[in-house]
Amino acid sequence: MGPVVNCLSCTNNELIDELPPRELVGADELWRASHAYDTALPGWLILVPRRHVTAIHDLTDEEAAALGSWQVRLSRALREVTGCAKTYIVQFAEQEGFAHVHFHVVPRMPDQPDDLRSYRIFGLLGAPPERAVSEADRDALALALRERLG
Repeated sequence: MGPVVNCLSCTNNELIDELPPRELVGADELWRASHAYDTALPGWLILVPRRHVTAIHDLTDEEAAALGSWQVRLSRALREVTGCAKTYIVQFAEQEGFAHVHFHVVPRMPDQPDDLRSYRIFGLLGAPPERAVSEADRDALALALRERLG
């Protein structure tokens, strides 16, 4: 089956063997983790199912069981690599072009300003290119995280 039209997650899942490290922090047959491309926060990860799913209730039991393990493993790896105090995990899948279920796994740093904690962390997403984490830095982070994931 080819990628779902206008679905970035499906397109990248189809190209998994050709993806740069930033788009392939880790993967198995059910899930793929990547670094967000438009964030000013190093380590902001996106966890997507490998098949096209638009609502959590449509996950298979196997996908659902693996989801929790992926979220915890990514959170542990982020803590080791970034030194974050905790991670936030958020899911909406509502934005045009991003209806594919995806989970934001976001490091909350110990020195995170109050105005960028909790839901306000989204102030660091949608960053203009000059403020976004560079491709080279996303690749370096992805490789460090991949090593921790085993």
